[in-house]
Amino acid sequence: MICADTSVWVAALRDSAGPEAFHLGELMEADEVLMPVSVRIELLSGARQKDLAPLRELFSALPQTAPDGRTWDRIEEWLAVATGRGQRFGVGDLLVASTAADYGAAIWSLDRDFARMAKLGFISLAALPSQS
Repeated sequence: MICADTSVWVAALRDSAGPEAFHLGELMEADEVLMPVSVRIELLSGARQKDLAPLRELFSALPQTAPDGRTWDRIEEWLAVATGRGQRFGVGDLLVASTAADYGAAIWSLDRDFARMAKLGFISLAALPSQS
């Protein structure tokens, strides 16, 4: 499974002919996309009114992840390691990463914070052509 974060979805939705849209479409056809609830809500909160219903329909076809007790415990563990190494992460990125970890999903992101998380051993990154 691949967890596409908000940056990927925004790129794909802005340019339907771009590489992110192409690869995201391929992954969705293969039932390989995992949708964290935090990403879903972030995307819907930034959408125009006319786009809400189509986005909800699109997202409803994807497996969803939501934080639970394990998610928050993992985030606290990661924070102890990260702060000890001089690293800071936003709560949104931590939620995406930790809920993806609940399902063993790799992260696909255009955001460098996830690369820093991977260097700390918290997550694995998806190797996709648009990340080269």
